[in-house]
Amino acid sequence: MHRAAVLGSPIAHSLSPALHRAAYAALGLSDWEYAAHEVREDGLAGFVAGLDQTWRGLSLTMPLKEVAATLATEVSATARRTGSVNTLVRRPDGGWDAHNTDVRGIVEALAGHVSGSPDAVLLGGGATARSALVALGELGVRSVSVAVRDPAKGQRLVDLAPEGLAVQVRPLADWPTLPGEVVVSTLAPAGGVAAADALAGSGVRRTGVLLDCVYAGWPTRLAQACAATGLVTVSGVEMLLHQAVEQVRLMTGQLPPVEAMRAALAPPA
Repeated sequence: MHRAAVLGSPIAHSLSPALHRAAYAALGLSDWEYAAHEVREDGLAGFVAGLDQTWRGLSLTMPLKEVAATLATEVSATARRTGSVNTLVRRPDGGWDAHNTDVRGIVEALAGHVSGSPDAVLLGGGATARSALVALGELGVRSVSVAVRDPAKGQRLVDLAPEGLAVQVRPLADWPTLPGEVVVSTLAPAGGVAAADALAGSGVRRTGVLLDCVYAGWPTRLAQACAATGLVTVSGVEMLLHQAVEQVRLMTGQLPPVEAMRAALAPPA
């Protein structure tokens, strides 16, 4: 038996088990299983230390994305750059390799909506925002306005920016008037509501695309407010799907069945 799981707190809402199990079924991997475990930051090291050799991979969600790097033998360049690990893959020597597949998830979620060298607005300054900034650079964005409540978090993103990508930090309340055809929100649901209210009260109309990395309760208040002003909206489900696709590839070594995984996220008829 090969085992994998998603870890985090809270974890009951996670859609990762549905995604990974659908992949295993489509690939005929009947000897693979995938579960969900409630694990807090102070319990991660102990949980990982207790895993036997049947364990092949771990998906990590909040609040584990930063501490996970301390458990790895090797950390990928993307995970090191973003300071965010959402995947641990078992090594032949029994150790763990750390990866960040959130960047790939964001790139794939936006790829069909971004062309040329647009400007972007990034809402939030946490671990997912760092992944989003790297993804925007890969998509060819030329400048990013980072809208945050905490200027220190914004400065970390300025320091992370690749050469050629201009990043400026602005107050979160100013975001409706910031220039950019691409908007990525990494805000928690409550922050997204505040951002939605700010946009609704501004009277501003926008064109382009919003990716709201929240995937529960779609459409979110922010997505509704953005759609009302003229933005195309992309659900965080797309990011979730494509980051899981990359996790399946890393853990199993097989080509992931994207459409089978997508079907696993469809609501019941």
